[in-house]
Amino acid sequence: MLPQVTLGRRVASEALGTALLLAAVVGSGIMGEKLAEGNGALALLANTLATGAALVALLLTFGPLSGAHFNPLVTLAAAADREFPWREAPPYLAAQIAGAIAGVASANVMFGEPVFSLSRHAREGPGPLLGEFVATFGLLVVIRGCSRARPAAVPFAVGAYIVAAYWFTSSTSFANPAVTLARSLSDTFTGIRPADAPGFIAAQVAGAAAAAGFCRWLLAGKEKA
Repeated sequence: MLPQVTLGRRVASEALGTALLLAAVVGSGIMGEKLAEGNGALALLANTLATGAALVALLLTFGPLSGAHFNPLVTLAAAADREFPWREAPPYLAAQIAGAIAGVASANVMFGEPVFSLSRHAREGPGPLLGEFVATFGLLVVIRGCSRARPAAVPFAVGAYIVAAYWFTSSTSFANPAVTLARSLSDTFTGIRPADAPGFIAAQVAGAAAAAGFCRWLLAGKEKA
């Protein structure tokens, strides 16, 4: 918790940071696909690098203000570990979801797309669902482990992990329920069909729960040692 910053300002920071993150994710996906001229690998590379760079910048900017969660699962994990008050979780979650939707809308409009359009990008099957589990598990482990050992390095560690996870997971690493919901509203390169979003979110929740349990066991062992 950051007592020197009022809850209203922290919630506003979460909303703005999440909005800018989604604008970067969706906007770079649209731009990458246009410039790649059918080369999917090149489009994904452009999307990956822009997302990772924006994520590091936003974590560094908003971290001192709100903690820069930008992810409902990060907020809930922090609350479960008693590092964040449960009573502040609902406004954080609402800000993250609203910010994500606003960020997608801004990216769509910037590139001449409808403000909102339901995505037709299919992301289904056991492979992508396992990919989301792995992506979310890894993200929460990186955040938890790095925040204990080297807090100042968290933005860089998270950005590096997301850049890598775009490529080593079959789902391209959404790892965030707010991001998943918002990206279902953009029928572009980074979208996801609304019908596929619940499965992704379920896999993300499972990955976050597994990471929480694993980190408690791992860090408890370290403290005893």
